[in-house]
Amino acid sequence: MESKDYVIGYDDEILITGASGFIGSKVVEKLVSYGFTNLRCLVRSTTVPRSLKKTVESSPDTKIAIVNGDLLSIEDCKRVVAGVKVIYHLAASTQDKSFSEACKHSVDITRNLLNAVLGATKLVRFVNVSSFSVYSNLKLQPGALLDESCPIEDEPELRGEAYSYGKIKQEDLIREYGKKNEIPYVIIRPGAVYGPGNRAITGRVGIPLSGVFLHLGGSNVIPFTYVDNCSEAIILAGLTRGVDGEVINVVDDGVLTSGEFLKLYKSNVMNMRSVSLPKAVSYSAYCLLGTALTLLRGGAPTRYNRRRWSAYWKGNTYTNKKLKKLLGWTPRVSMEEGMSRYLAYCKRSGEHDA
Repeated sequence: MESKDYVIGYDDEILITGASGFIGSKVVEKLVSYGFTNLRCLVRSTTVPRSLKKTVESSPDTKIAIVNGDLLSIEDCKRVVAGVKVIYHLAASTQDKSFSEACKHSVDITRNLLNAVLGATKLVRFVNVSSFSVYSNLKLQPGALLDESCPIEDEPELRGEAYSYGKIKQEDLIREYGKKNEIPYVIIRPGAVYGPGNRAITGRVGIPLSGVFLHLGGSNVIPFTYVDNCSEAIILAGLTRGVDGEVINVVDDGVLTSGEFLKLYKSNVMNMRSVSLPKAVSYSAYCLLGTALTLLRGGAPTRYNRRRWSAYWKGNTYTNKKLKKLLGWTPRVSMEEGMSRYLAYCKRSGEHDA
Protein backbone atom coordinates (compact mmCIF):
# COMPACT_ATOMS: atom_id res chain seq x y z
CA MET A 1 0.00 0.00 0.00
CA GLU A 2 0.99 3.60 -0.45
CA SER A 3 2.68 4.74 2.75
CA LYS A 4 0.80 7.33 4.78
CA ASP A 5 2.26 9.63 7.39
CA TYR A 6 1.65 7.25 10.27
CA VAL A 7 3.97 6.75 13.24
CA ILE A 8 4.73 3.20 12.05
CA GLY A 9 5.07 1.32 8.78
CA TYR A 10 2.60 -1.24 7.48
CA ASP A 11 4.95 -4.14 8.29
CA ASP A 12 5.71 -3.07 11.87
CA GLU A 13 4.35 -5.35 14.55
CA ILE A 14 1.21 -4.35 16.42
CA LEU A 15 -0.13 -5.91 19.63
CA ILE A 16 -3.86 -5.99 20.38
CA THR A 17 -4.80 -7.11 23.90
CA GLY A 18 -8.37 -8.26 24.40
CA ALA A 19 -8.39 -9.18 20.71
CA SER A 20 -11.22 -11.67 21.13
CA GLY A 21 -13.59 -9.12 22.64
CA PHE A 22 -16.48 -7.23 21.09
CA ILE A 23 -14.37 -4.18 20.22
CA GLY A 24 -10.98 -5.90 20.07
CA SER A 25 -11.94 -8.31 17.29
CA LYS A 26 -13.23 -5.37 15.25
CA VAL A 27 -9.95 -3.49 15.81
CA VAL A 28 -8.10 -6.47 14.32
CA GLU A 29 -10.44 -6.51 11.33
CA LYS A 30 -10.00 -2.78 10.75
CA LEU A 31 -6.21 -2.94 11.02
CA VAL A 32 -6.21 -5.56 8.28
CA SER A 33 -8.42 -3.37 6.11
CA TYR A 34 -5.98 -0.49 6.65
CA GLY A 35 -3.22 -2.69 5.22
CA PHE A 36 -1.20 -3.57 8.31
CA THR A 37 0.39 -6.97 7.87
CA ASN A 38 1.93 -7.96 11.21
CA LEU A 39 -0.60 -8.33 14.01
CA ARG A 40 -0.20 -10.07 17.35
CA CYS A 41 -3.56 -10.80 18.98
CA LEU A 42 -3.55 -11.64 22.68
CA VAL A 43 -6.46 -13.78 23.88
CA ARG A 44 -7.04 -15.56 27.17
CA SER A 45 -9.23 -18.37 25.91
CA THR A 46 -7.93 -21.20 23.76
CA THR A 47 -11.15 -20.91 21.74
CA VAL A 48 -10.88 -18.27 19.03
CA PRO A 49 -14.20 -16.44 18.56
CA ARG A 50 -15.91 -16.64 15.19
CA SER A 51 -15.41 -12.95 14.39
CA LEU A 52 -11.65 -13.13 14.90
CA LYS A 53 -11.37 -16.47 13.12
CA LYS A 54 -13.21 -15.02 10.13
CA THR A 55 -10.69 -12.15 9.89
CA VAL A 56 -7.77 -14.60 10.02
CA GLU A 57 -9.27 -16.91 7.39
CA SER A 58 -10.11 -14.06 5.01
CA SER A 59 -6.64 -12.47 5.26
CA PRO A 60 -4.13 -15.09 4.03
CA ASP A 61 -1.55 -12.44 3.12
CA THR A 62 -1.54 -10.91 6.60
CA LYS A 63 0.42 -12.34 9.50
CA ILE A 64 -2.09 -12.58 12.31
CA ALA A 65 -0.64 -14.41 15.29
CA ILE A 66 -3.20 -15.58 17.86
CA VAL A 67 -1.33 -15.73 21.16
CA ASN A 68 -2.75 -17.27 24.33
CA GLY A 69 -1.62 -15.51 27.46
CA ASP A 70 -2.55 -13.87 30.74
CA LEU A 71 -1.50 -10.28 31.44
CA LEU A 72 -1.35 -11.12 35.14
CA SER A 73 1.71 -13.17 34.21
CA ILE A 74 4.85 -11.05 33.95
CA GLU A 75 6.47 -13.63 31.71
CA ASP A 76 3.51 -13.62 29.33
CA CYS A 77 3.68 -9.83 29.17
CA LYS A 78 7.37 -9.90 28.29
CA ARG A 79 6.67 -12.45 25.61
CA VAL A 80 3.85 -10.58 23.90
CA VAL A 81 5.43 -7.10 23.82
CA ALA A 82 8.76 -8.16 22.33
CA GLY A 83 9.33 -6.20 19.13
CA VAL A 84 5.97 -4.43 18.96
CA LYS A 85 5.74 -0.78 17.92
CA VAL A 86 2.12 -0.01 18.82
CA ILE A 87 -0.01 -1.54 21.57
CA TYR A 88 -3.80 -1.33 21.53
CA HIS A 89 -4.75 -2.19 25.10
CA LEU A 90 -8.38 -3.33 25.21
CA ALA A 91 -8.14 -6.20 27.70
CA ALA A 92 -10.63 -5.63 30.50
CA SER A 93 -13.39 -7.26 32.50
CA THR A 94 -16.86 -5.81 32.96
CA GLN A 95 -17.91 -8.59 35.33
CA ASP A 96 -15.83 -7.64 38.37
CA LYS A 97 -17.93 -7.22 41.51
CA SER A 98 -15.31 -5.77 43.87
CA PHE A 99 -12.76 -2.96 43.71
CA SER A 100 -9.94 -5.44 44.23
CA GLU A 101 -11.06 -7.54 41.26
CA ALA A 102 -11.38 -4.43 39.11
CA CYS A 103 -7.89 -3.31 40.04
CA LYS A 104 -6.49 -6.73 39.22
CA HIS A 105 -8.09 -6.80 35.78
CA SER A 106 -7.43 -3.14 34.93
CA VAL A 107 -4.50 -1.79 36.94
CA ASP A 108 -2.36 -4.87 37.62
CA ILE A 109 -2.45 -6.15 34.05
CA THR A 110 -1.65 -2.68 32.71
CA ARG A 111 1.29 -2.28 35.09
CA ASN A 112 2.68 -5.64 34.03
CA LEU A 113 2.33 -4.67 30.38
CA LEU A 114 4.01 -1.28 30.87
CA ASN A 115 6.88 -2.77 32.87
CA ALA A 116 7.43 -5.32 30.12
CA VAL A 117 7.53 -2.52 27.56
CA LEU A 118 10.23 -0.68 29.50
CA GLY A 119 12.62 -3.58 29.22
CA ALA A 120 11.78 -4.97 25.82
CA THR A 121 11.24 -2.49 23.03
CA LYS A 122 11.15 1.12 21.86
CA LEU A 123 7.42 1.58 21.81
CA VAL A 124 6.00 4.23 19.49
CA ARG A 125 2.49 4.43 20.91
CA PHE A 126 0.45 2.86 23.73
CA VAL A 127 -3.30 3.26 23.21
CA ASN A 128 -5.32 2.66 26.34
CA VAL A 129 -9.04 2.12 25.80
CA SER A 130 -10.90 3.53 28.77
CA SER A 131 -14.55 4.54 29.15
CA PHE A 132 -17.03 7.37 29.65
CA SER A 133 -17.65 5.79 33.06
CA VAL A 134 -14.65 7.66 34.48
CA TYR A 135 -16.41 11.03 34.23
CA SER A 136 -18.21 12.84 37.01
CA ASN A 137 -21.07 15.11 36.03
CA LEU A 138 -22.21 16.00 39.56
CA LYS A 139 -21.43 19.68 38.98
CA LEU A 140 -22.88 19.78 35.46
CA GLN A 141 -26.42 20.91 34.79
CA PRO A 142 -28.76 18.52 32.93
CA GLY A 143 -28.18 19.00 29.22
CA ALA A 144 -24.75 20.61 29.68
CA LEU A 145 -21.86 19.54 27.44
CA LEU A 146 -19.66 16.73 28.75
CA ASP A 147 -16.31 16.68 26.95
CA GLU A 148 -12.65 15.88 27.59
CA SER A 149 -12.24 18.95 29.82
CA CYS A 150 -14.76 17.63 32.35
CA PRO A 151 -13.49 16.14 35.63
CA ILE A 152 -13.26 12.46 36.37
CA GLU A 153 -14.60 11.00 39.62
CA ASP A 154 -12.41 12.33 42.44
CA GLU A 155 -13.68 9.72 44.91
CA PRO A 156 -14.49 6.74 42.67
CA GLU A 157 -14.99 4.40 45.61
CA LEU A 158 -18.10 6.38 46.57
CA ARG A 159 -19.71 5.58 43.23
CA GLY A 160 -19.70 1.91 44.17
CA GLU A 161 -19.01 0.78 40.62
CA ALA A 162 -16.05 -1.56 40.27
CA TYR A 163 -15.56 -1.09 36.52
CA SER A 164 -15.46 2.70 36.79
CA TYR A 165 -13.09 2.50 39.76
CA GLY A 166 -10.71 0.22 37.86
CA LYS A 167 -10.69 2.40 34.74
CA ILE A 168 -9.96 5.56 36.75
CA LYS A 169 -7.03 3.90 38.51
CA GLN A 170 -5.82 2.49 35.20
CA GLU A 171 -5.77 5.95 33.65
CA ASP A 172 -3.83 7.30 36.65
CA LEU A 173 -1.24 4.58 36.10
CA ILE A 174 -0.93 5.33 32.39
CA ARG A 175 -0.30 9.01 33.08
CA GLU A 176 2.26 8.15 35.77
CA TYR A 177 4.23 5.87 33.45
CA GLY A 178 3.94 8.34 30.62
CA LYS A 179 5.46 11.10 32.75
CA LYS A 180 8.16 9.13 34.58
CA ASN A 181 9.20 6.76 31.81
CA GLU A 182 8.37 8.80 28.70
CA ILE A 183 5.99 6.17 27.36
CA PRO A 184 4.01 7.75 24.49
CA TYR A 185 0.34 7.11 25.18
CA VAL A 186 -3.15 8.12 24.11
CA ILE A 187 -6.25 7.48 26.21
CA ILE A 188 -9.44 6.76 24.28
CA ARG A 189 -12.79 7.01 26.05
CA PRO A 190 -15.63 5.44 24.05
CA GLY A 191 -19.23 6.24 24.86
CA ALA A 192 -21.92 3.55 24.64
CA VAL A 193 -20.52 1.11 22.07
CA TYR A 194 -23.16 -0.90 20.23
CA GLY A 195 -23.47 -3.15 17.21
CA PRO A 196 -23.78 -6.79 16.11
CA GLY A 197 -22.01 -9.04 18.56
CA ASN A 198 -23.33 -7.31 21.66
CA ARG A 199 -27.04 -7.61 22.45
CA ALA A 200 -26.88 -5.68 25.70
CA ILE A 201 -28.87 -2.49 26.15
CA THR A 202 -26.67 0.19 27.64
CA GLY A 203 -27.44 0.97 31.26
CA ARG A 204 -27.86 4.62 30.27
CA VAL A 205 -31.32 3.67 29.01
CA GLY A 206 -32.43 1.91 32.17
CA ILE A 207 -32.28 -1.35 34.10
CA PRO A 208 -34.20 -4.66 33.94
CA LEU A 209 -35.98 -5.56 37.15
CA SER A 210 -38.11 -8.67 37.73
CA GLY A 211 -39.37 -8.95 34.16
CA VAL A 212 -39.94 -5.22 33.75
CA PHE A 213 -37.54 -2.76 32.15
CA LEU A 214 -37.26 0.43 34.22
CA HIS A 215 -36.72 3.25 31.76
CA LEU A 216 -34.70 5.86 33.64
CA GLY A 217 -33.07 7.70 30.75
CA GLY A 218 -36.13 9.65 29.64
CA SER A 219 -35.19 12.16 26.95
CA ASN A 220 -31.46 11.99 27.71
CA VAL A 221 -29.10 11.83 24.75
CA ILE A 222 -27.14 8.55 24.73
CA PRO A 223 -23.45 8.85 23.69
CA PHE A 224 -23.71 6.04 21.16
CA THR A 225 -20.80 4.94 18.97
CA TYR A 226 -21.15 2.08 16.49
CA VAL A 227 -18.49 -0.58 16.98
CA ASP A 228 -16.96 -0.08 13.51
CA ASN A 229 -16.71 3.68 14.02
CA CYS A 230 -15.30 3.25 17.51
CA SER A 231 -12.67 0.72 16.41
CA GLU A 232 -11.51 3.05 13.64
CA ALA A 233 -11.06 5.87 16.16
CA ILE A 234 -9.00 3.54 18.35
CA ILE A 235 -6.82 2.57 15.38
CA LEU A 236 -6.18 6.18 14.39
CA ALA A 237 -5.17 6.99 17.97
CA GLY A 238 -2.30 4.54 17.55
CA LEU A 239 -1.21 5.78 14.13
CA THR A 240 -1.62 9.55 14.08
CA ARG A 241 1.34 11.82 14.73
CA GLY A 242 1.33 14.57 17.33
CA VAL A 243 -1.29 13.22 19.73
CA ASP A 244 0.85 11.78 22.53
CA GLY A 245 -0.64 12.40 25.96
CA GLU A 246 -4.09 13.24 24.64
CA VAL A 247 -7.43 12.04 26.03
CA ILE A 248 -10.06 11.65 23.32
CA ASN A 249 -13.77 10.83 23.59
CA VAL A 250 -15.49 8.70 20.97
CA VAL A 251 -19.12 9.40 20.10
CA ASP A 252 -20.81 9.27 16.71
CA ASP A 253 -22.56 11.99 14.77
CA GLY A 254 -26.31 12.12 15.15
CA VAL A 255 -28.47 12.28 18.26
CA LEU A 256 -30.62 9.51 19.68
CA THR A 257 -32.37 9.87 23.02
CA SER A 258 -33.00 7.13 25.53
CA GLY A 259 -36.74 7.22 24.83
CA GLU A 260 -36.23 7.08 21.06
CA PHE A 261 -33.90 4.11 21.42
CA LEU A 262 -36.33 2.20 23.64
CA LYS A 263 -39.14 2.81 21.17
CA LEU A 264 -36.99 1.48 18.31
CA TYR A 265 -35.97 -1.56 20.34
CA LYS A 266 -39.52 -2.44 21.32
CA SER A 267 -40.84 -2.09 17.77
CA ASN A 268 -37.96 -3.92 16.05
CA VAL A 269 -36.74 -6.53 18.54
CA MET A 270 -39.26 -7.32 21.26
CA ASN A 271 -42.16 -5.48 22.85
CA MET A 272 -40.91 -5.92 26.41
CA ARG A 273 -42.76 -4.51 29.38
CA SER A 274 -41.34 -1.19 30.46
CA VAL A 275 -42.09 1.51 32.99
CA SER A 276 -40.75 5.03 32.55
CA LEU A 277 -39.93 6.84 35.77
CA PRO A 278 -39.68 10.63 35.99
CA LYS A 279 -36.21 11.82 36.94
CA ALA A 280 -37.28 13.15 40.33
CA VAL A 281 -38.84 9.80 41.20
CA SER A 282 -35.95 7.67 39.95
CA TYR A 283 -33.38 9.89 41.69
CA SER A 284 -35.19 9.77 45.02
CA ALA A 285 -35.85 6.02 44.87
CA TYR A 286 -32.29 5.24 43.77
CA CYS A 287 -30.69 7.29 46.52
CA LEU A 288 -33.07 6.09 49.24
CA LEU A 289 -32.36 2.48 48.31
CA GLY A 290 -28.64 3.24 48.43
CA THR A 291 -28.92 4.79 51.88
CA ALA A 292 -30.81 1.76 53.20
CA LEU A 293 -28.32 -0.71 51.72
CA THR A 294 -25.37 1.27 53.04
CA LEU A 295 -26.80 1.11 56.56
CA LEU A 296 -27.44 -2.63 56.25
CA ARG A 297 -23.86 -3.15 55.05
CA GLY A 298 -22.30 -1.21 57.87
CA GLY A 299 -21.37 1.81 55.79
CA ALA A 300 -19.99 -0.01 52.73
CA PRO A 301 -20.74 1.89 49.48
CA THR A 302 -23.28 0.49 47.05
CA ARG A 303 -24.05 1.09 43.37
CA TYR A 304 -27.17 3.00 44.41
CA ASN A 305 -26.01 6.57 44.97
CA ARG A 306 -26.32 10.04 43.48
CA ARG A 307 -22.94 9.83 41.73
CA ARG A 308 -23.91 6.81 39.66
CA TRP A 309 -27.45 8.06 39.06
CA SER A 310 -26.04 11.35 37.78
CA ALA A 311 -23.49 9.65 35.52
CA TYR A 312 -26.09 7.43 33.89
CA TRP A 313 -29.40 9.31 33.97
CA LYS A 314 -28.92 12.99 34.77
CA GLY A 315 -28.51 13.76 31.09
CA ASN A 316 -25.78 15.59 29.17
CA THR A 317 -24.82 16.38 25.59
CA TYR A 318 -21.65 15.20 23.89
CA THR A 319 -19.22 16.16 21.16
CA ASN A 320 -16.67 14.50 18.86
CA LYS A 321 -14.94 17.72 17.79
CA LYS A 322 -11.61 16.79 19.36
CA LEU A 323 -11.74 13.32 17.82
CA LYS A 324 -12.30 14.77 14.36
CA LYS A 325 -9.73 17.55 14.76
CA LEU A 326 -6.84 15.48 16.11
CA LEU A 327 -7.36 12.16 14.33
CA GLY A 328 -9.16 13.19 11.16
CA TRP A 329 -11.86 10.68 12.05
CA THR A 330 -15.32 10.62 10.58
CA PRO A 331 -17.99 7.97 11.28
CA ARG A 332 -18.34 5.75 8.23
CA VAL A 333 -21.56 4.16 9.55
CA SER A 334 -24.45 6.53 10.24
CA MET A 335 -26.56 6.31 13.39
CA GLU A 336 -29.52 5.17 11.28
CA GLU A 337 -27.57 2.41 9.56
CA GLY A 338 -25.82 1.33 12.74
CA MET A 339 -29.06 1.04 14.67
CA SER A 340 -30.64 -0.90 11.80
CA ARG A 341 -27.81 -3.44 11.88
CA TYR A 342 -27.80 -3.67 15.67
CA LEU A 343 -31.55 -4.14 16.04
CA ALA A 344 -31.63 -6.74 13.26
CA TYR A 345 -28.85 -8.64 15.03
CA CYS A 346 -30.70 -8.51 18.34
CA LYS A 347 -33.86 -9.78 16.63
CA ARG A 348 -32.02 -12.69 14.96
CA SER A 349 -30.21 -13.59 18.18
CA GLY A 350 -33.41 -13.58 20.20
CA GLU A 351 -35.17 -15.84 17.71
CA HIS A 352 -32.21 -18.23 17.77
CA ASP A 353 -32.31 -18.39 21.58
CA ALA A 354 -36.03 -19.09 21.50
